[in-house]
Amino acid sequence: MAVKAGNSKKLLPVAEAHRAALTLGVREVTRRLNASLGGTLVSSLAGASDTKASHKWVKESGPQPRPEAVKRLNFAYEQWQRVAAAEGEHVARVWFIGASPWLDYDTPVNAIREDRLAEVSAAVQALVDDTFSG
Repeated sequence: MAVKAGNSKKLLPVAEAHRAALTLGVREVTRRLNASLGGTLVSSLAGASDTKASHKWVKESGPQPRPEAVKRLNFAYEQWQRVAAAEGEHVARVWFIGASPWLDYDTPVNAIREDRLAEVSAAVQALVDDTFSG
């Protein structure tokens, strides 16, 4: 499976987004998500009750996120990479916070927080492939 990138229609393998999340480490993944989505949204999608948690996670001396938060953060980064490669960063940000017809009009941020990862992945694939038939 591949993802088209921007207007050039260059293809980015989905597996590449997965590898990037795993090789960067959770602190760097969180830093990049914070830069793209903002710390409050990143903390929320990770399932943290503290809205500043994601800012603490990026510090070398900061706490490590719990394993379930790490899973959500890595997953969110993978999906961010896929959407941004296909549609651009501005569209990716709007997609993460907007009501999605692929998720019964819930937001991807909420769906990730609720561990509906398979649904979010399918929604990203439908967006990338332009295959929504709602």
